[in-house]
Order: sequence, then structure tokens, then C-alpha cells
Amino acid sequence: MSVNIILANKIEEGVSTLFICSDLSRLKGSVISERELNYIIKKRSEDPKADFFLFDSLGRIAAVIIPSATDSLNDRKETIRRRAARVAAKLQEEQIYKVSLADLSGEPQLLMALAEGLALASYSFLKYKTDKKDRPELEIAIVSDKISQAEITTLKNLLKAVFLTRDLVNEPVGYLSAEKLGELILETAQDYGFSAQVFNKKKIESLKMGGLLAVNKGSIDPPTFSVLEWKPAKTVNSKPIVLVGKGVVFDTGGINLKTPPGSLDTMKCDMSGAAAVIGTMAALAANKVPLHVLGLIPATDNRPGGNALVPGDIITMHSGATVEVINTDAEGRLILADALSFAKRYEPELVIDLATLTGNAVVAIGTHGSVAMGTASPDIQQKLSEAGDKVCERLAWFPFWKDYDDAIKSEIADMKNLGGREGGAITAGKFLAKFVDAPWVHLDIAGPAFLEKKENYRGLGGTGVGVRLLYRFLETYKS
Repeated sequence: MSVNIILANKIEEGVSTLFICSDLSRLKGSVISERELNYIIKKRSEDPKADFFLFDSLGRIAAVIIPSATDSLNDRKETIRRRAARVAAKLQEEQIYKVSLADLSGEPQLLMALAEGLALASYSFLKYKTDKKDRPELEIAIVSDKISQAEITTLKNLLKAVFLTRDLVNEPVGYLSAEKLGELILETAQDYGFSAQVFNKKKIESLKMGGLLAVNKGSIDPPTFSVLEWKPAKTVNSKPIVLVGKGVVFDTGGINLKTPPGSLDTMKCDMSGAAAVIGTMAALAANKVPLHVLGLIPATDNRPGGNALVPGDIITMHSGATVEVINTDAEGRLILADALSFAKRYEPELVIDLATLTGNAVVAIGTHGSVAMGTASPDIQQKLSEAGDKVCERLAWFPFWKDYDDAIKSEIADMKNLGGREGGAITAGKFLAKFVDAPWVHLDIAGPAFLEKKENYRGLGGTGVGVRLLYRFLETYKS
């Protein structure tokens, strides 16, 4: 479903309306009837924590969300986004495509969170449904004199970028090969106004990207390496920020084939990091954020065919370092390492990579956040965490002690691509650290990138995680 958010000066008569209300007396004379208001008052007296009320009558719904007086602003915003998901489900059930949002709390940020949650929850991926019907666009009218049109435009552009990211993650490899991903990157760059170039296999070979080429050896489809750049006329940073996204468009595990039941079912999502980088670049360009940012995307599938990489192989990376392959299912770090090494030519002031890299990260914290680690300053780490808290794409910072370096030492090469079972997410990060010199953050998004059951406004399938986090971090990067 497509979504449009507009600014309105009044609640349109007969239109479904959602209220954020701190003072119930302010609902008198609104579309909430006296009977409904008395019901809310009664329920609140029985349970002071009751904060959501939804009424359905004659093809029109009305809802009241009462923000907590004790929660932090970030927590209130997230609660409202999640309540919005329940409203979105009701709107779809009733086939209602127009809704007004009104603030009776005096906190316009909460109204923007309501619009954000409602829009995100209304996303669906119907490209391959043969019986799909063209659904009308959902119109969300924000009724407020404290919110500007510029704020709404910024939010719309960010949501559009998240939807783009979700679409990419939800595409199957039968359509989204590495080459097709490159084509879509070029189309997206043209649509949004940033620049991009896509390297073919011959160019990748000339660059000696041994990690990317090694993972690609089992595939009949060639790899690509894409460079995206947003550099407006006036930027606040003299050296670029580089974003790197893992672009494994499907991961079988290679020769070390994934064998646990269900482990292959969602592996089209192994390019979620790449999709997040594309979405972030789109959002930055659409909203003309004055930063010089580059995106690097190594892309291939990982299959066991042909002359596939096997355990025991020694490969020479773009950096010139040699790697002993212990397990071909630890492939993401091999292609990311080449991209991180390639990033050195730009002399970046900060590098951030995103990858669905390890099951270890999922075991550690589930789908509720991403695992983070790296060498960037405590100030950068704090600002990233604050950005994540604002949009509830939270970060759990793992230790990055030198002790973990021993796990990837090799007897016959400079390093090996896999440590032991313990601390697997960290040792994967330690491998990547060997290929980057600049201040750097590694985000393992394996948990929240793709959901197998619907979860509030994050939905089912690709969530677009990383885009809202990085955008909120970068929009205030130098402020």
C-alpha cells in the first residue's frame, strides 16, 4: 500500500480520527462521543495504565492514545508507533484509506511518531500476488499548527527510503541477482539525485578483490561492486563518511551448506545491509543532508556449485592479506573485508558497515536490536546509540578486547575467516577490523533485519532496519 502524509488545518468531517490526548476533558465536543468518553474514563479508573482505546462505527474508526506521564520521550514515541500498528490493521480490515491525526497533548513529536508508525505498519509487499487488487493510497492528514510542511516532507522522504529498502530485502534471488542489484542501484541514484557506478567482474578482478571473487566462485552469476556517492555543493565534513553494506543476495552457506531445518528459507535477506545502505543514501539525497557520504556494496550469491570455495583454501584479499578459509558460510566477512579495504582510498573520517553477519548476534539479543562494536570514539558510539533510541533501532555494544584477536590467528595464512563458537559475533568483527584503518563501527543486523512473524509496525519480512538509525545519526552528525 502506498502512503501519503499531508498537513491539514482541521479534522475533516466523517473521517476516521486518531487522537493523542493527555487531558481527557479536551475530547469533549470532538468526534469522540460522550458515551465513548465515559467509557474511556471508566476504564482508566479501573486501570490507570490503560492507554489505547479504539472505537468502530459505520465505516469510521476513532482512537485515543494516552501517552504515559512517566516514560521518557523516546519510550512514549515508540509506544505510540506500536499503537499505530494496531490502528493500521483495523484500517486495512475496514478498507479505510483516509485518516486524520490530532494532537491534544501539546507534544507534536508524538504526532509525528503516530504518523510514522501508521505509515510503516501499512507497508505490504504484493508484487508477486496474482490476485492483488490496486489498493487506494492511504492518506494520513496531520492536524497541527506546530508541525511544518518541511518536517512532513522530511518524514515522507525517510519513509519512502525505508519502503525501498524493504522492497529490496523482500525480493527473491530469482529476480534480484548481484547484477540486477547493480541495475537497481543505478536507477535509484538517478531517481534520488546521488551518483553511482557499478563495477563488473572484470573490474573487480583488476582490483584484486579476492574475498568477493572467492565467494562468487560457486555461482553462475557474476559479482558486482557498487560505489554510491552523495556530495552536495556545500558539505559540513571535509572527509567523507563511508557506509558499507553486505550484499549476499542469497546465502546457501556454500560448500558448508546450511543444514538445520528452515535455515535456508530466509536467506534472500542476506543483503539487508546493502539494502540499508541504498535506502540511507536515498534518504540523505532526498532530504539534501549537507554531508559527503559514500556507500560501498559488494554483491554476490554464495552457492556450492562450479569451482566453489572450499574449507582449507587460501585467498588473497584486496588489501594483500591472506586468509585461510575455515568455513564457507562465513562468507559475508570476506566480501565486506574487500569493501573496507577499498574504502581506504577515500581517507574517510568514519566507516560504518551493516551486515546480517552472524547467528551469534541473534542468539545474544534476538530481534530487539543490533549488535555493535568497533574502533570509533566513545562520542560517536554514544551518538549512534542516541539515534537508535530515537527510532527504536537500538544498539547493544559488545566488548572489543584484544583477547578476541587470538581466535582468528592462522598457522598458515595471515588470518582465518572463523573463530570458535564463543564470541562469534565479536570474532567476526575482529576479522573485519584487520581491513580498516579509519574510525569504524560494525553493525550486525542479523536479528532485526528480517522477521518471520509480524511484529508491530516492523511488519513481516524485510524491516528496513538501519535506514532510520543511520539517517537520524547523520542528519545531526556535525551539530
